[in-house]
Amino acid sequence: MNKKPNIYDCSIHELPKVKDRAGNITFVEGISNLPFEIKRVFYLYDLPAGESRGAHAHKECHQFLVAASGSFEVEVDDGLNKKTVLLNRPFYGLHIPPGIWAAEKGFSSGAICLVLTSHRYNESDYIRDYNNFLSYSK
Repeated sequence: MNKKPNIYDCSIHELPKVKDRAGNITFVEGISNLPFEIKRVFYLYDLPAGESRGAHAHKECHQFLVAASGSFEVEVDDGLNKKTVLLNRPFYGLHIPPGIWAAEKGFSSGAICLVLTSHRYNESDYIRDYNNFLSYSK
């Protein structure tokens, strides 16, 4: 029997940071840095300051969010508990397992949200209605 995911399964991961006087570099090498193999990468940008995005859950897809530039908050919700995580450094990311409702909010001006996922885009994997999510999470 699979364990029902909860907000405590959402975890911050520190990514490798190679420092150089000419600038730093952070890299992600699949499952050596993340708890899943990367199948899709996308990023959100040109977001008005204070805007919100996301507000959905996935049935099977894992996500890993990084504030590649600027900052934003991610509210994670397991149907019983909620917590808010601030992402504001490009070498830290938030792992969101399937079955967790996540909403990104409070984007700073010029923020870029980098998203790495375990699955390719599949609309049927999304739960976009919060009441449907609550039913699904029970």
